Amino acid sequence: MTAAERIERAEEALREVFERIDRNERLVMARMLRAFQEREVAVRHFAPTEGYGYDDIGREKLGELYADLFGTEAALVRPAVASGTAALSLTLFGLTRPGEHILSATGAPYDTLESIIGTDPAVTPPGSLKEYGVAYSAVELDAQGRIDLDAVEAAIRPNTSLVIAQRSRGYAWRPSLLPEAFAPLAEMLHRKHPGIRLMVDNCYGEFVCEREPTHYGADLCVGSLIKNPGGGIAPTGGYICGSREIVDRIAWRLTAPGLGLELGSYAASYRPYFQGLFMAPHTVAQALKTACLAARLFEDLGLKTTPPSDEVRADIIQAIQLETPERLVRFCQGIQMASPVDAMALPEPWDMPGYADQVVMAAGTFVPGASIELSADGPMRAPYTAYMQGALTYAHGRLAMEQALNHMAKGGAIAL
Repeated sequence: MTAAERIERAEEALREVFERIDRNERLVMARMLRAFQEREVAVRHFAPTEGYGYDDIGREKLGELYADLFGTEAALVRPAVASGTAALSLTLFGLTRPGEHILSATGAPYDTLESIIGTDPAVTPPGSLKEYGVAYSAVELDAQGRIDLDAVEAAIRPNTSLVIAQRSRGYAWRPSLLPEAFAPLAEMLHRKHPGIRLMVDNCYGEFVCEREPTHYGADLCVGSLIKNPGGGIAPTGGYICGSREIVDRIAWRLTAPGLGLELGSYAASYRPYFQGLFMAPHTVAQALKTACLAARLFEDLGLKTTPPSDEVRADIIQAIQLETPERLVRFCQGIQMASPVDAMALPEPWDMPGYADQVVMAAGTFVPGASIELSADGPMRAPYTAYMQGALTYAHGRLAMEQALNHMAKGGAIAL
């Protein structure tokens, strides 16, 4: 059987799954359009600003839109926030003080947060939370991949001020969490420990479902603008959505105490941020269909995937256990070869800053590092799992899957 024939067979099996994704896109798009209209977004909001950025109406309007979409009082949405990791770092430093304790309710966080928290002295640079006297601990998800409320409550200390949770799987073989999965944890914290805030790392999860974790009680959501909410158009940036008090504290960390949200100009046009946000529901739907196709194809080849191809999804990441280093490298190379940018490059494992193992990464994207565009990567450790995400269009994702299968078969990594 050829790769093209395998794809046609997989698409037939995924017909109902694709229809479900389309329905969710329509629901989120209706909410998106309503927010743009009610906030009276106009061309004047796209204009660049310089200097201090006082009265930057584009910056303010963008924050209003994010607050509306996440059901919060306020939002910090800035090109100056370099990445999702930078947004998370701002949040952790902004909401904790020396002598306090952070508790992770979803196990170890994504690799790049380890140096921020200071979990491993061997890879911790100066200036970590640990160096500032902020303690950290984590509890694992339960055997069913759910937040273990009893374990979280038992791990809370008198000085715990922040509970963090990661919606996406990261580089872990565990389920990603639906927005409603945070509701029991939020209810428990607010009822029994009202001084403790719940932060959700929402990277890769925005607009995958009709609502976000903040609609289910999370105190704030944090993420990157070059993932889902940027729609493949935003060139950089990060966001933080929460109460006015929370967002103000974090904004003071970004600029200066007392200045916060009032400061910050942007000398380029804000149009890509507004347009990318508006496109995000559709772009996310395209990425989800690509992920489902990849899952089905590799399930048919007898390999393990999470989530399975027919499961309701919580994020855009597709994890595939490829079992050998040769398969992982060939898969990523196939994705790179099908990319619109740097298709001539051949990715190889390398020592990537912030990661404990070598990583092989396919990322032929218009915006470097934009995970809403088709990319794939994985750490070079058993069971050699590929983490694939994105695709601005399903048509491109489909072509890339065909290229990846053919490249793997050509190298003897799989038999079609």
